[in-house]
Amino acid sequence: MILRVGSRPSLLAKEQVKEIQGFFPDLKLVHIPIKTKGDKDKLTPISDVRDGNFFTAEIEEALIKGEIDFAVHSAKDIEEDMPGELKIAALTKSISPHECLVASGNLTLKKLPPGASVGVSGKKRKAALKKYRSDLVVKDIRGDIEERLRQLDQGKFDAIVVAHAALIRLRLKNRIAEIISPEIIAPHPLQGSLALQVRSDNQRLIDLFNTVDTRRNE
Repeated sequence: MILRVGSRPSLLAKEQVKEIQGFFPDLKLVHIPIKTKGDKDKLTPISDVRDGNFFTAEIEEALIKGEIDFAVHSAKDIEEDMPGELKIAALTKSISPHECLVASGNLTLKKLPPGASVGVSGKKRKAALKKYRSDLVVKDIRGDIEERLRQLDQGKFDAIVVAHAALIRLRLKNRIAEIISPEIIAPHPLQGSLALQVRSDNQRLIDLFNTVDTRRNE
């Protein structure tokens, strides 16, 4: 069976599609990259975003129109008020719920010098870092993982906070200076999980995908 799968166009999203392909070796997944508002707008801080579908709207529209058969999302990007025509058929088990620090000189959070600039996305992460170390200069950062790492390497930040799961999937664990304790930054409940989204009337795919979350550890 050949299925068209939509996702964001980043390298991380491509790796996520490959991960799903691994669950279903008998399927042929044809990846359809789709740019979302979040991919096009690299300036608006995530903390200022009001659209719950900032990283999903265009993909969901393609799914509703039948231009793709299903979508793969980072589960934490799914909006609470998902269109009624769509359904989450499965959630994979998280490969890691934690945040991690990537830093110049491979320094940990505790060892960053006073006034060090740390690139972070999202209000909760920013607030958690400031609570842990009020002397740090916590700044907004945008872009995919490769773009964020590039900003760090170019000296725009002294350190950045990114999802541990993202670096695992991109085989960039060598960049990790520290896996941040959940007591410092509480993990998002869906961090590291993938969501398989289908049309609500596609019972064939719903039945096919409903075992994904039980297969990761086999």
